[in-house]
Amino acid sequence: MENSRRTFIKQSAIFAAATYAGTMGMSAKSYGRIIGANDRVRVGVVGFSDRFRETLLPCFLNHNKELNFDIVGLSDLWNYRRDLGIAHLKNKFGHDIKACRNNDELYATKDLDAVIISTADFQHALHTIEAVKANCDAYVEKPFAETMDDAKAAFKAVKASKQIVQIGSQRRSGENYINAAKFIQDGKFGPITAVDLVWNVNQPGRWRRPDLVAKLKEEDIDWKRFLLNRPAEPFDARKYLEYRLFWPYSSGMPGQWMSHQIDTVHWFTNLKHPRSVVANGGIYTWKDGRRNWDTMVAVFDYGKPDTTDGFQVTFTSRMQNSVGDVGEVYYSNGGELNLITNKVSPKGGLKEKEAAAMGLKANLLPEFDLSKTEIKTATGASMGGDSLTSGHMRNWMECVRSRKTPNAPVEAGYSHSIANIMTNAAVRTGAKAIFDENRQEVIANGKVFKY
Repeated sequence: MENSRRTFIKQSAIFAAATYAGTMGMSAKSYGRIIGANDRVRVGVVGFSDRFRETLLPCFLNHNKELNFDIVGLSDLWNYRRDLGIAHLKNKFGHDIKACRNNDELYATKDLDAVIISTADFQHALHTIEAVKANCDAYVEKPFAETMDDAKAAFKAVKASKQIVQIGSQRRSGENYINAAKFIQDGKFGPITAVDLVWNVNQPGRWRRPDLVAKLKEEDIDWKRFLLNRPAEPFDARKYLEYRLFWPYSSGMPGQWMSHQIDTVHWFTNLKHPRSVVANGGIYTWKDGRRNWDTMVAVFDYGKPDTTDGFQVTFTSRMQNSVGDVGEVYYSNGGELNLITNKVSPKGGLKEKEAAAMGLKANLLPEFDLSKTEIKTATGASMGGDSLTSGHMRNWMECVRSRKTPNAPVEAGYSHSIANIMTNAAVRTGAKAIFDENRQEVIANGKVFKY
């Protein structure tokens, strides 16, 4: 049927309320909201990944009883992980969970309302298309897409649907980031002059799964279905389980980490993508057969098209020393907005002595605290996962009920994908990457970049 079970019930309630509204003392619209709130939202899981098990599921469990959401099915191509996932979910929810060998079986489930997608990076966009075509709302992990063909197809499918799609850019649900966005957008910060994005770890095992790789056999999965629209390659357990190390199944650092941070630039400034990107780096330390770099620097030029006004953004990341940790710092002529300390301060701003030498006035920002407060959870519930993702998951669940636009709509995913793909183009070609606005294509070395 065209409408989901939830929509059907809401429509029936509204019809009944129209008849009895006078007697009940409320409008049909109000009664429809009450019925909708009491109707259980049935959710499917697309991919029993580490991200789902360790973070997304605990965050979902923070809110599902209060908001009346349930998980009813799980799709995973690997029988081992599928069986683990079913057992784990049965234990958490206390009822049977439908085991599905692939997404076709999942979407054949009666009355499925929504899905949580946390599959391989290159699959997110195509799995989003499947979800909205099945009339399901979706929480979709980032990166949204790693090729423009996938990004454009998924964006078009979501916009043609009526589904609620939340991209997993959870900074958009953090109060410190919301406060930072307002501070900049209200003009209190002044023009941005530069942004430093950093993501450093010292984790040789990051994205490695050697124990699982040893377990996986080709006969246990549908390798062709896993590849989707990527070039055919012989079965490789590492590419299936350690995909973040292997282009074109993932870009690694840009898709996993930079996509979070560059999204704040787009959000705070209302710019949709960089004007250009250059990148440098390599595999300097962890020479374990990976294709994706373990160290990189990307430099972005941002600003309005066809103007000289703008600012530079740098993204630096390394996997063999964690000094610098993770964070974003925004600079203006008057100081800094630091999302590591969650403070706005006059640090580095134009002081009286330096200003007077040029006939100017001092320009120093006031001290301002961006610190977030505790994200709301169900009464009596202990917080699982992390607070940013918990708040982001709750926002999606509330929007599934209200049909309001979520904090990270598909437009956010499309924009971070452009920046991500431009970075990939610079990494893979060694050339400056630009974006052709008319064709919605990334260009490097005078050619459209595909892989």
